Parts: sequence; C-alpha cells; structure tokens
Amino acid sequence: MAGGVGRHVGQHAVREAAGQGLAQLLERLGPPLKDRPAERQRLTDGREAALNSAEDSFLTARSWFQAWLAELAADGTLTRLVNTGEAAQVRQATRVLEWIEQRIELKAAPAQLAELAATITGDTKALSHGTALATLVLRALAFRLGAARPKTTEERRDLWDRSGVIVDDLASRVLVLNLPAAGDGLGEWLTSAKAYGTPFYVTLHQLVTMPVTVPRQLVRACENPAVLRRAAAELGADARPLVCTEGQPSTAFHRLAAAITKTGGKLSYHGDFDWPGISIAAGIITRHNARPWRLTTADYETAIKNKADYVSLAGTPQPTPWDPPLAAAMTAHDRAVFEESVADPLIADLAGTASDADG
Repeated sequence: MAGGVGRHVGQHAVREAAGQGLAQLLERLGPPLKDRPAERQRLTDGREAALNSAEDSFLTARSWFQAWLAELAADGTLTRLVNTGEAAQVRQATRVLEWIEQRIELKAAPAQLAELAATITGDTKALSHGTALATLVLRALAFRLGAARPKTTEERRDLWDRSGVIVDDLASRVLVLNLPAAGDGLGEWLTSAKAYGTPFYVTLHQLVTMPVTVPRQLVRACENPAVLRRAAAELGADARPLVCTEGQPSTAFHRLAAAITKTGGKLSYHGDFDWPGISIAAGIITRHNARPWRLTTADYETAIKNKADYVSLAGTPQPTPWDPPLAAAMTAHDRAVFEESVADPLIADLAGTASDADG
C-alpha cells in the first residue's frame, strides 16, 4: 500500500515539474517506449500468417515441405522475415516450389531460372543469388532432395539443376577426352573429337539442348586437368574415355555422368589424396554409384613410399567408406598426395595396358 502511494506521489511530482506524465517525459528524453506485449503479439500473428499462407498448398502432403516450414519456424527465420517486412516471401517461395514440383511430376524439360522467377513474381531477378526468395527456395529444395544446404555457386547451380531449373548453362562445363556418343550436334562433336584424340569442353547448355546417349562402357574420371592433358598428349585417340571435374564437379559433369550410367555404363573416379579431394570422391561415388580408381590405402601408401610430391593435410578429415583404412592412413602420415604426382599408373590404365580392376 505504501509503495503504491509512493509511486502515485512520484508521478504527481513529475507531472507538476514537467507538465507531462512520466511515460511522455521518457519518450521526449529518449527513444519511444516499446509496447512489448503488443510487439510479441505482432510477431506471433506475423509468423502464423506466413505459415498459414504456405500451408494452403498441395505440398503440405510432402514430408520435406513440412520439415522446411518447421525449420523456418524453429531457427528464427520467420521472425526475421516478419521484422523486415518480408513475410510474404514464404508464400512466394511456396508458389515457386509448387511450380517446380508440378513440372517434375509432368517430366517437363528444364526451365531457365529467369523464366521461373518472371512467371511467379514478374521479376526475372527475383531468384538471383542472395535474395530472400532464392535462399528460402534453395533451403526447401535441399530438404526435398535430402541434400546439404548449398554453400558454393556450383552447389547452388547443381541443386537448381536437379530440380529442373537451369541457372547458367554456359558457365557450367566439363572437360572430356575420347567419349564418343550418339545424338545430333553434341554427340557428333564428341565422336569427331575422339577421332582426333583432342580434349573437348562440353557445356551444360549443350547437354540440355542436345542430349546424348553414351554407349555402355567404363568411363574414368579425374580431378586434375593435368592428367587429361597428359593422356591426350601421350595417347591421343588411343586413350580410353576420360572426363575431368577440374576440382569441384560442375552441374555439367553430373549431367554427363548421369548420361553415362543411364545406359548401364560405369564411372570410375580418381582424385587428390587430400581431404577436399576425398570429399569430392565420396560425393561422386555415392551419387553416381561410381567405383574408386586407384584410390585405396595401398595406392596411397605406394605414393608415400615413392616419395610423391606432397604437402601436409589441411581441412576437416573425411571418411573413406569405400576403403575405411585409407582415412586412418592419411591421418597417420599427414600427407596430401596430389593426382598429377601419381599419374603414371592412371595413364597406363587409360592406355589399356593395365587391368580394368582399377585397384
């Protein structure tokens, strides 16, 4: 009781001295006072409205869609969108996902990203990298495919491509040596390049607009273009088929690899004995049911014994499920062995003088 009387007297004194109440005085002296209950209610209402706008979709029957919405609500994304006035992007993202899902079900031809953006939003750049809409859609597509959230440009391109959307079909390419194929245009060019034993760059645009059929066969793949260049120089048209990722595999590489395996062909992969190289190898082996090509513990130990050029390992250690002891051996030696320094047996395989067992 005494405390209430004291507060009343204090407020009266402030009004007598300043001519206004305490709340008005504080607002005049500093930033406006916040109505925190009202603010909490505004955020709650905004989040619920955003979720309701998304749940009014046929996609709600998909578990990946529900998982996407749950993550948006759990990690603060919805709150940030409401605070920045972008909550409507959740509904826009849902419309984009509906468009993609319907085209996949119809087995429609791939569409350009700008076309998709214009169709849904009227703005060809609405799904460009860095926009809130693109970020939301890519997170959902990662859930849809059971993939990790993309971090690099090529990972984003690949995620779009696997969802039937082409981002930049001219920038994405794969280097090929001696891989004849059937098909108008590209198939003819690849077959002609094989006759001359010359390396040939294949773009994603060519693979999309001029699909090829690759005869059933073993096709080897490497990480470093120096290996392919040496095979072309030393073996020419006699070299067995080889494709090169040139580091991280591109969307074009993955599309060509899919064409190779579609007809029953097999992909055999070799890369650097370092942690990024092991990560690339694991991804290709898993995604394309490829087999390792001279990528075993014995191959690594031989390189170490032969004093192949090396540097210390860097980055996060990676598992080697095709040969579990390999990761342990690499950790023990702490040596990264790069592909070009162990190219001799690879070239021998490409010359056909070694077994197709590939180690």
